[in-house]
Amino acid sequence: MDTKREQWSSKLGFILATAGAAIGLGAIWKFPYVAGMNGGGAFFLIFIVFTVVIGLSMLISEFVIGRGAKKEAISAYKKLAPNSFWVWVGRLGVIGCFLLLSFYSVVGGWVLLYSGLAVSGNIIHDGADYGQLFGQVTSTPWMGLLGLALFLLINVIVLSFGIKNGIEKASKYLMPLLFVFFIVLVFRSLTLEGAMEGVRFFLKPDFSSITGESILYALGQSFFSLAVGFSCMVTYSSYLDKKVSIPSAASSVVFMNIFVSLLAGLAIFPVVFSFGLEPAEGPGLLFMVLPTAFSQMPFGSVFLSLFLLLFLFATLTSSFSLLEIIISAFIEDGKRSRKKVAFVSGIIIFIAGIPAALSFGVLQDVLIFGQPIFDATDYLVSNILLPLGSLLIALFITHRMDQQLVSKEFQAGNSLSTSWFSTWKFLMRWIVPLTITIVFINMIGLF
Repeated sequence: MDTKREQWSSKLGFILATAGAAIGLGAIWKFPYVAGMNGGGAFFLIFIVFTVVIGLSMLISEFVIGRGAKKEAISAYKKLAPNSFWVWVGRLGVIGCFLLLSFYSVVGGWVLLYSGLAVSGNIIHDGADYGQLFGQVTSTPWMGLLGLALFLLINVIVLSFGIKNGIEKASKYLMPLLFVFFIVLVFRSLTLEGAMEGVRFFLKPDFSSITGESILYALGQSFFSLAVGFSCMVTYSSYLDKKVSIPSAASSVVFMNIFVSLLAGLAIFPVVFSFGLEPAEGPGLLFMVLPTAFSQMPFGSVFLSLFLLLFLFATLTSSFSLLEIIISAFIEDGKRSRKKVAFVSGIIIFIAGIPAALSFGVLQDVLIFGQPIFDATDYLVSNILLPLGSLLIALFITHRMDQQLVSKEFQAGNSLSTSWFSTWKFLMRWIVPLTITIVFINMIGLF
């Protein structure tokens, strides 16, 4: 069965697809406003340290599990730890990705609709109320459902073509375009009057504004921005050739993730400071603050369109990995066609996403533990399932997986000394589980 499985056509294709999976809402939407709310430069520096130490270690772990088993998430744990409860790590990943995609696609739908409005010139105009526009998009039932349906349709179409002709091919086009658009936006932002004030805010560390909560935010942001914890990368790396160095590939993905976070800050903060806006605006930074800023500069509609298209590309490449772990779980035995499973999965996720899509309008008064449906689902996935999955993966690779296989996969395709392997194992055995536990306790409000 393993010989019939698809593989990435190249190391570059794998890195671009994996980087695309990691670079999404976390890097482009969440990172700027979280950094803005927590002091800018000092937060960014702490984020880099945590990403290199904690995030990279976890990413390597998922790569080792996936390529070591040559199976998708559920089957990987079955193969590596037969007849044990560890299979539930893979099942938790599939369930988590399903729930995450059900509300992630809602945001993806907003970005898709905003991109269409921006390209057609219907966002920036005299007298525009951007807060009202955002409220209209999120609260109007047919708009929310249309965006959700179109976003999932794009995912289904791409994923139905498989690994090489679907995910990899799309990523090879979308990721370079993402970087080109980013560089154009950064150049424009840096040429604005007063832009350097925003650059200083973002790059000059001011540790006086850092609190214990800020450090935990940086830790959580670095950890979750790499798409680890739900075994998405286990599935992606199961298609990886044995000749590719796992530490090298993982390092490339981490570097690209940090670089995109840097570009996001350089594209956004100079604009925010140049027009006297508030960097700690929060989640509305993308949909309300930036249109206000772009509307005040020449060719603002063009630059807003570029930014939203960039954001759309990143959101799509991230959602590909979420849908792939679901699809691959049902086609591993070879009894079902990829196209059929992709189509059925899209329909089921759309149905599951309806309550989240309507939770800003007709279902806004429906609360779960005091939170709207969208926020409650987000809390369950981000604050409970994701840290739990991450902790289980860390325990699995250090205490249950065959350590000879772990060593073999880590060192295949590279000439790294054994000290690098020993350092990584130490981090995974002690530092990473402790860190995850601290984040988990903080997120559920006990710390």
